[in-house]
Amino acid sequence: MADKVVDLSTIALDWNEVYYTNCPLVSASNVDQELGWTREEYKKIGVKYAFLRSVRENNWYPHYIHNLDNLIRFGGLFPPVAVHADIRRTRLLGVTHAPHEGGVMLVRARDDIYRMAELKGKKIGLTKSLNTIKNDWWRIQEEQGIELMLRVNGMTRDDVEIVEFPYPDDWYDNPAMLDPMENPSELWLKRDHKHDLAFRPLETALETGVVDAIYSQSKPFQHLQEATGRFKAIEDLSRYPDWTLQVANIPAVITCTDVMAEEHPELVVTFMKGMIKVGRWANEHKHAAAAILDKQTFYLDVEDTYRGIKDIDMVPNLSPQNLVSVEIGKDFMLGHGYIANDFDVHEWAAPEFLEQAARDLLEEEWAKRSMSRLPEGTELHAGTTRLG
Repeated sequence: MADKVVDLSTIALDWNEVYYTNCPLVSASNVDQELGWTREEYKKIGVKYAFLRSVRENNWYPHYIHNLDNLIRFGGLFPPVAVHADIRRTRLLGVTHAPHEGGVMLVRARDDIYRMAELKGKKIGLTKSLNTIKNDWWRIQEEQGIELMLRVNGMTRDDVEIVEFPYPDDWYDNPAMLDPMENPSELWLKRDHKHDLAFRPLETALETGVVDAIYSQSKPFQHLQEATGRFKAIEDLSRYPDWTLQVANIPAVITCTDVMAEEHPELVVTFMKGMIKVGRWANEHKHAAAAILDKQTFYLDVEDTYRGIKDIDMVPNLSPQNLVSVEIGKDFMLGHGYIANDFDVHEWAAPEFLEQAARDLLEEEWAKRSMSRLPEGTELHAGTTRLG
């Protein structure tokens, strides 16, 4: 809340510990929190790996402002962009994109509205978080999606009335939400997240006729909202061939602090090893991954989750196309005043950690598959030469 003093203290820094945090979206981290494979990688080097909120000393805010040096975040795009631009320097370690989830325009199901052009002169809702500590990521994607849907239909903001809806956005400070939890999935044991309107603050305004249309995410959220029978989508950015329209707090990105990257690169590489291993497994077992992700994401059910992720590469990468998607989101934030400072996305990207993790996994696989079948004492088995 804007006028509330919030404790931003964190647990004392200990480089024998690494904390992770993730958003409830499609990522290898959200699969791994059930598999535990990254924790196993850290055990190999004698480091504790735990969820951010597993200790009471950490509240939710490091997820948004990264005020914990030994934290690695895998989540929505807009908060880490704001952190790197205006709060502290981080490293961009990897990207996972959902390339068909740009956003939809929802109206009431029984309204005589079937095209964007029929929204001329009508009201479109736009949220405004009153929490000044965290990035207003939901508003950013709403505004970006609304403007894009208007533009592809030959319209501008002048053709509609944008109605702002301030809301407290303060559940992070609720004492009931500050009890320690070992796994992010435990959060959803406390909240029926797929039906919790705290995550859909404009839905009531649309249903009651205060506004005529609202932005929502394509597939996640959209299918939940349409399943009520009360809403329908009249526009969907995910159906356009233009891939640059698909930035709606996505791609999901992995970030760590510059302190961790510079002083303890082995901790970063270990995390990326886990993400590669889990991502490969998820790519090979999409239905199983969907059953895990359904516990945390906003798809309608397991089958809906599977349809949403079946074409997504779950192994994080830093491809040129994904970096451009990150740049699109960053440029929108800069152009609309959501960040004060610009930066070069390609300089933010740190591919060396992903590359080293891939090399390490290749060496380990070589040792597992080949060296165990060689006679003891061979020069190859005794050597210490590293591949790559």
